[in-house]
Amino acid sequence: MTTSAELFVKPGWQFLLSHPAHLLSFGFGSGLARKAPGTFGTLVAFPMYWYLAPRLPDWLFLFGLAGAFAIGVRVCGITGKALGVPDHGGIVWDEIVAFLLVLFFTPPGWDWALLAFALFRLFDIVKPQPIRYFDSNLHGGLGVMFDDLLAAGYTLLCLAVIKSILP
Repeated sequence: MTTSAELFVKPGWQFLLSHPAHLLSFGFGSGLARKAPGTFGTLVAFPMYWYLAPRLPDWLFLFGLAGAFAIGVRVCGITGKALGVPDHGGIVWDEIVAFLLVLFFTPPGWDWALLAFALFRLFDIVKPQPIRYFDSNLHGGLGVMFDDLLAAGYTLLCLAVIKSILP
C-alpha cells in the first residue's frame, strides 16, 4: 500500500548499499524499478528458483524458505524503519520469498509458471480478505512478509483447483 510519505522517499543504489538489509529487502535492486517494483521483485524469484531447486533436496529448499521468511521479517523491518515507510513499495523481499514458495508447488511447465505468476500478482495487488486485513493491521517486518504469504496461499489454492478440473 502506497502512503503519501512514500511519494517523497526515493531510495537509490546508495541507500541500498548502505546496509545489507536494504539490499536484500529491495531484492538486490529490483525494488528500485520506477513502475511495478513488486512485479519486478516477483520476477527475481524465477532465476533463484531455477538455480536452487535442482541443487537442493526438497526439505532443505523449504527449510531455506522458512529461514528467508524469518530473515525477511528482520530486514524488511530495518529498511521500513530507515525509510520511515514500514511497507515501502520498493521492499520486495516479501514477494520473492512468497513466490519461491509458489514455484516450489507449481506443476512443471511454462504455462503453469506464468499462470502462477499472474495469480500471485493479482492477489498481491487486489488483496482480497483476509490479506487486506493483515496488510492493514499487522505492522513491521512481519506485516510486510505475512500478507504475501497469504497471497501465495491463495495462488496455490487456485492452481490446485485448476489442476483438479483439467483433463
